[in-house]
Amino acid sequence: MLHADPTLVLPLPLKVTAMVQLPTQTPSHPPTRPLLLVSGAGFSGWHALNDTVMGGQSSGGCTSGSKGLVMDAEVVEAGGGFVSCRSPVFSPPLDLSAYSGLQLDLRADGRRFKLALACADGLGGLTELIPGGLRWVAEFATESSGLTQVTIPFASLKASVRARPRQQPWSFEACRVTRLQVLHSRFSDDGGLNNGFRAGPLRLTLEAIRALP
Repeated sequence: MLHADPTLVLPLPLKVTAMVQLPTQTPSHPPTRPLLLVSGAGFSGWHALNDTVMGGQSSGGCTSGSKGLVMDAEVVEAGGGFVSCRSPVFSPPLDLSAYSGLQLDLRADGRRFKLALACADGLGGLTELIPGGLRWVAEFATESSGLTQVTIPFASLKASVRARPRQQPWSFEACRVTRLQVLHSRFSDDGGLNNGFRAGPLRLTLEAIRALP
């Protein structure tokens, strides 16, 4: 049986208009400061993707405003067990090759979440042939209250298809990022069960995303 996970859905192409900065080429000099990608009302255009696409029963939605992106959801483990918010497709792709990772400012409730990145295919269409698509995923913990600031190095991202890790000789290409997604799933980034998963009401506020030098 396939793991129920939102990263298996192939999105329709959309153009992104809500990012604060759109780095689409490598800067002439190495960056020395974090680059703010999106914050506050700049999350407009992000939308929910939940396990109902796989026959699950979780529900939830995403709204944006001055405080950032808010995901309110009811997580149901049976039949799926995930909720998420994801960006529009970045066209052209973001070029983050001059940066080492991403930093997220968020407020949650102690659950463990995942960040998933999609990339444009740079292997002659090989990854586009994979049913469900290839995602680059990292799991992270959150504080039970207050601000959580998460740093996710690109080197820590794991190739994943349908919530299952893949060991093929692919490497993450930071110059081809086409989508960002934050999700709470009963599966961890190694394909096992997420020990920070919890069914029931969920609220996540994502305040900002930065690229780190």
